[in-house]
Amino acid sequence: MKDVYESPLIERYASKEICQIFSADNKFSTWRKLWVALAEAEQECGLAITDDQIAELKSKIYDIDYDLAAKYEKKLRHDVMAHVHTYGDQCPTAKGIIHLGATSAYVGDNTDIITYNEGLEHTRKILLNLIAKMTKFAQDYKQLPTLGFTHFQPAQLTTVGKRATLWIQDLLMDYEDLTHLMSQVRMRGAKGTTGTQASFMDLFENNQEKVKQVDALVAQKMGFKKTYAVTGQTYPRKFDAQVLAVLSGIAQSLSKFATDIRLLQHLKEVEEPFEKTQIGSSAMAYKRNPMRSERICSLARYVIVDALNPAITEATQWFERTLDDSANKRISVPEAFLAIDAIVGIANNVAGGLVVYPKVIHQHIMNELPFMATENIIMEGVKHGGDRQDLHEKIRVLSMEAGATVKVEGKPNDLMQRIVADGSFGITEEAIPAILNPELYIGRAPQQVDDFIAEEVKPVLDANAADLDLSKVDLKV
Repeated sequence: MKDVYESPLIERYASKEICQIFSADNKFSTWRKLWVALAEAEQECGLAITDDQIAELKSKIYDIDYDLAAKYEKKLRHDVMAHVHTYGDQCPTAKGIIHLGATSAYVGDNTDIITYNEGLEHTRKILLNLIAKMTKFAQDYKQLPTLGFTHFQPAQLTTVGKRATLWIQDLLMDYEDLTHLMSQVRMRGAKGTTGTQASFMDLFENNQEKVKQVDALVAQKMGFKKTYAVTGQTYPRKFDAQVLAVLSGIAQSLSKFATDIRLLQHLKEVEEPFEKTQIGSSAMAYKRNPMRSERICSLARYVIVDALNPAITEATQWFERTLDDSANKRISVPEAFLAIDAIVGIANNVAGGLVVYPKVIHQHIMNELPFMATENIIMEGVKHGGDRQDLHEKIRVLSMEAGATVKVEGKPNDLMQRIVADGSFGITEEAIPAILNPELYIGRAPQQVDDFIAEEVKPVLDANAADLDLSKVDLKV
């Protein structure tokens, strides 16, 4: 349909896998799995629920009649009850035991937690793949000197690979936050209308142990070890805020990465992939715009701002719950996952195809290195019998003159020629290449890359080697 609004996150950016996780099929089949789990738990704890009833429920988990559910919802104005009736019509033998003792949040909230956990697992895998690609880039270019920048002004040299470790380190911090959050995920469980389990106490004739057992069994059957010890009507909305805080962290890291690539592409030092038939501008045919990196920054901005939604929702919930969370979280949480999926997918494409131009990088280094090498030049002059303080003043004056030549006259940096002509430093023209060897000014950058990968990155990648092949995942770029 082209006569209605279509979400760009679905149509243009997010992968099929993440869209499936937040699909209606996944949502409502999970509702039915939860109703089956509840029936099984209640049966195991002594309620008169038959094996045939449970078998009938299981047979219809994926056979969802959306048209019938829509008719019921139009009549009842309640989505959960619409699906209870729809499921009951499809399972007439089990109709009377569906949703027994439960409130709407039993299926709604538990499904949200399950879905968000699936989304976090998907994000974990594609984030690992991105870290692996950036690590290869860092290894490949750990020795290549490049200008460092502070305040986007030329600073002491680093290497292309060392700079990449800064991107990786941010992502490792995000990965640690994500996996920690995943280790803490628990279900809401079977808690009843306001979290007191009063309806279940009634079902089990005030047998507290059986009520507690139903709560625990439901979680186990759905693959969770724990439920929240206490809830209101809903699970704590703090969890949603924590989820989006993690996703926002990933967005922040990749916005920084993409911004660096955009700046480097302006300098013509490093470029994102550019297809042979790609058009950079409709008017300027020569342009090679960093459109992938710009898209990362654009979507990252959305996620960072979107993280305020669950934070405000958590801050404004009343007592056991208010319903002003529902409409907001239906949009804000899934869209954050879809946007992060797109961001990481695009970053995977960029990181896997970065083009480096060593000669341009070297040219930029040589335009600035004479200024940065002045301390070494002074030491060389001292070795030839010069006075350190006199040489410092001479090189200060010569540097100012050379700087004016570059900035005012637009000519190449001629500081080394001025130093040779001055004669005070004992440096000849033949000695210049050795003094201005960029590798002398990169410190431990290559070794830092090796140490960082060995000590910080490799243990994570090795521990998750089975998750690194994502070639079958549809990542739109």
